[in-house]
Amino acid sequence: MKTLKQSLAIVAMVLALAAISPIAALAGQDNSRLNERIRKELVTLPYYNVFDNLAFSVNGDTVTLYGQVTRPSTRKDAERRVARIEGIDHVINHIEVLPVSTFDDGLRRRVYNQVFRTSSLYRYAMGANPSMHIIVRNGHVTLEGVVANQMDSQLAYMAANQVPGVFSVTNNLRVERRSPQRKVETDAILVRLIGQGWYATVTGGALS
Repeated sequence: MKTLKQSLAIVAMVLALAAISPIAALAGQDNSRLNERIRKELVTLPYYNVFDNLAFSVNGDTVTLYGQVTRPSTRKDAERRVARIEGIDHVINHIEVLPVSTFDDGLRRRVYNQVFRTSSLYRYAMGANPSMHIIVRNGHVTLEGVVANQMDSQLAYMAANQVPGVFSVTNNLRVERRSPQRKVETDAILVRLIGQGWYATVTGGALS
């Protein structure tokens, strides 16, 4: 029974994280359908990963793109994909391409390992679209994205600060605010899982 409860808790965690969007639509937008279409185009970019960060704002038929990426092609692809969305006539591209640096590449690997091996933070690296992103520029680290609670945000910040060679860490992680409706939906799924006798176990950081 204890194992079943722990497994169901993991399922609930994964379901909550699945609804988190790491790409932020900046304040002032009221077209949720358009925002969601833009997010979908950005998160499915072929080389967009945990070491990139993208955000956007919408003003009428104009979209402004922000963030940092490790590949110049990701910057170009983001603009091209958004520009082809119906209703968008202009795209202003303020995405920064991070400088090529073997030092920063090494820091990215070390910070990734340190952060996602801390406590239960591994779950933020799960899936094709991680909800936490690690940006490294000239030895300075910025944490971007969304986490489930303030404790996870603090754990990630402390973990990144422990990596040798990191000059500074800026914590821009946002804490997700779950709506009552989302909580009801998650609880309903768990009730069905219990009723059908389903459970999940985590092995090596993957849901199986």
